[in-house]
Amino acid sequence: MREPNAAGTRPDIATGGTAFETDVPARLDRLPWSRFHWLVVVALGITWILDGLEVTLVGSLAGAIHDSPRLRLTETQVGLTASAYLLGAVFGALFFGRLTDSLGRKKLFTVTLLVYLVATIATGLSWDFWSFALFRFLTGAGIGGEYAAVNSTIQELIPARRRGVTDLSVNGTFWAGAAFGALGAVVLLDPAVIDPELGWRMAFCIGGALSAIVLLLRQWIPESPRWLMTHGRPEEAERIVRDIEARVEADRGPLPPVEGRPIRLNRRGHTTIREAATTMFRTYPRRSVLALVLMACQAFCYNAIFFTYALVLTRFYGIPSGDIGWFMLPFALGNLLGPLVLGHLFDSIGRRVMITATYALAGLLMAATGYAFAQGWMSAVGQTAAWTVIFFFASAAASAAYLTVGESFPLEMRAMGIAVFYAIGTGIGGVAGPALFGALIEGGARENIMWGYMLGALLMLIAAATEWRLGFAAERRSLEDVAAPLSSAGA
Repeated sequence: MREPNAAGTRPDIATGGTAFETDVPARLDRLPWSRFHWLVVVALGITWILDGLEVTLVGSLAGAIHDSPRLRLTETQVGLTASAYLLGAVFGALFFGRLTDSLGRKKLFTVTLLVYLVATIATGLSWDFWSFALFRFLTGAGIGGEYAAVNSTIQELIPARRRGVTDLSVNGTFWAGAAFGALGAVVLLDPAVIDPELGWRMAFCIGGALSAIVLLLRQWIPESPRWLMTHGRPEEAERIVRDIEARVEADRGPLPPVEGRPIRLNRRGHTTIREAATTMFRTYPRRSVLALVLMACQAFCYNAIFFTYALVLTRFYGIPSGDIGWFMLPFALGNLLGPLVLGHLFDSIGRRVMITATYALAGLLMAATGYAFAQGWMSAVGQTAAWTVIFFFASAAASAAYLTVGESFPLEMRAMGIAVFYAIGTGIGGVAGPALFGALIEGGARENIMWGYMLGALLMLIAAATEWRLGFAAERRSLEDVAAPLSSAGA
């Protein structure tokens, strides 16, 4: 094993500051998979489980919340509370994403989890539509901030050769949370077990209990060495990498040699919003268009269909609200399996081919299912089976959208880039979707809902075409190779 280079500094006349060389990225990328990486995945990946839990709880509990003697929400109000959650996620992503790039990954993934913990428990104490919507907004703010802080940290700590499959699999665990939420709803809405009015309120405590446990695990996750090195703190980055190498070597034995040459960086101040915007829209305009299209299209389809599926089951198929969880469960499992089964292909076959294929397949199948629904050809079981197959592919596609955004931009603005496109995509596609479908369902016409499904299918096909035209190769490449840091010498 080659001895790691201590990060050295020397005066840099061209920049008027100091420059240094570091092999931190190469050393992190060459590490074998170990218990340290599992800790990162579990402690940080819980974000997607919590988000899946929240989305499924509201979907599965929609009937009980609608019938609550204190809340009595209409179908449109149920859709609006889903939109409030997503608006909160947009706000949280932008606000906390900015802080993540300026203050560090570790501080923010602690703060955002605390925001989520308090807000989700408060949701169970709601007394009317406005209080419920407010607490859903704050819960979404915590989750949105988590996406920016956690996505950037995971990508910066996972070796390049495993980044694709790991990122997709972690994003896919959203559906483990969804399955957990569906099962929890079945139990907590069973009148033989508990009063449904109390049950739906207790359901929101599940996420709070999980996040309290995860707070303890996160104390063992270090600050991202890549964030430190691009913020002029190479000595701290060096110390943390040595600690990580020691933990991995104790677990897996002697480490492989470091490949490639060190990179040379300039010490610099924080990245301004103007500099981030210039980088996104002038330096990388094609990647920005791609990120926007992928995020917005998948957000519309997922949030529109998933947030309102319980209403479809109760209104058009007569499924009791207490049984909704049984229909959400296979839907969730299909979504979970998609990234797990297909994820490794994004590292071997490549991003461009796999992202195009998964978006296109999901769009075509969604159009066919929408037409079958309008014609009344499917039962509740058949409808659920169709969505399970569709979102097997759509789940991998959606996870790849987050992967693409994270890989598209330099390290100094990675969290902000994730936050901006998550916020824009969710704002365009996610907030409008549940409100639109809630209104269509309340209208009671299958044909109108079909056109909503057709719109979702069209958007997925547009995303597939955009990926084929603008997609770029990032598989098995270091983050610094895909997008050079802003602090790179000569940048």
